[in-house]
Amino acid sequence: MVLQQERISLVVFLGNYGEEYKMTRHNAAWLFASSLDFFQNLSWQRKFKGQWAKLGFPGTDGKERSVYFLMPETYMNLSGESAAALADFYKIPAQEILVVHDEIELDFGTLSLKNGGGLGGHNGLRSMKASLGTAGFWRLRIGVGKPSHPDVASYVLSPFSKHEREALPEIFVYAGNLLSSVLTGNPPDFLKEWAKRKILD
Repeated sequence: MVLQQERISLVVFLGNYGEEYKMTRHNAAWLFASSLDFFQNLSWQRKFKGQWAKLGFPGTDGKERSVYFLMPETYMNLSGESAAALADFYKIPAQEILVVHDEIELDFGTLSLKNGGGLGGHNGLRSMKASLGTAGFWRLRIGVGKPSHPDVASYVLSPFSKHEREALPEIFVYAGNLLSSVLTGNPPDFLKEWAKRKILD
């Protein structure tokens, strides 16, 4: 039996809009987005409560198809409203959405590809589920580590340390290669290798 090929049609980078949040752990996905080779060449437009763009990618059948990229500007807690607006407009089902986000349940320097599952207390993911009506979307999780204190909110809204900032480019190279593979291939093929992969020693 030949399994049906799956695909990603929308990539949502979760983060907080505003200069004061730019280098914080909660903005790991936005920092990653800006590191991508094609990021600056995209024609970004403001609509759907955020900034969005599209780019052609070769599909598994060899034909080019459009992939949409979205950076919600609703702030983290309402990210799903922006994602759902674009997804509804372009008729993109939840199972073709990849959400890129920071993850405190993963050590800094760890990447993870996941399909569905729990929300881990992440307000951006909660908003995505509430707006899409399902948690059955893909996630590319960027580990930021757990705080040594109980105030998670202040931790994720605080800047990366100097050591972490210096390490981010290397992490983002791996994350970029994974994203490219997922967009041009069959996402389930990469689940085992990238279930939880530590990039840094």
